[in-house]
Amino acid sequence: MSAPVKFQAVSPPLCWDEAGGIRIGSSRVTLDSLLAAYHNGSTPEEIAIQYSVLHLEDIYSAIAYYLNHRQELDNYLEQRNQQAKQLRQQLTQKHNLDDLRQRLLTRQSQKELGQNAPSK
Repeated sequence: MSAPVKFQAVSPPLCWDEAGGIRIGSSRVTLDSLLAAYHNGSTPEEIAIQYSVLHLEDIYSAIAYYLNHRQELDNYLEQRNQQAKQLRQQLTQKHNLDDLRQRLLTRQSQKELGQNAPSK
């Protein structure tokens, strides 16, 4: 009879950051980003290429944790999406970003007209 195999359970490499987001290990990659790639059909190996600072085993661990805690993490992701939407609206209003593209295009065309005008 052989001796039982010893192993150590490892918790997923997830940690809260100062902004209330979940990061993967000590990296700046958010769980939101990793799961977005996963939901868009990327394999863990493809995610490892996209986020080269992450270890493949950490990616698998984070995905496994998500699959085992889907409801809680889907709620977290929805909350983060709502916060991002509110922040975008606040910034758009505060900095008058609604017509920013049009203002930039107008400025660019005025520059081009000024450069192409005949010199006197």
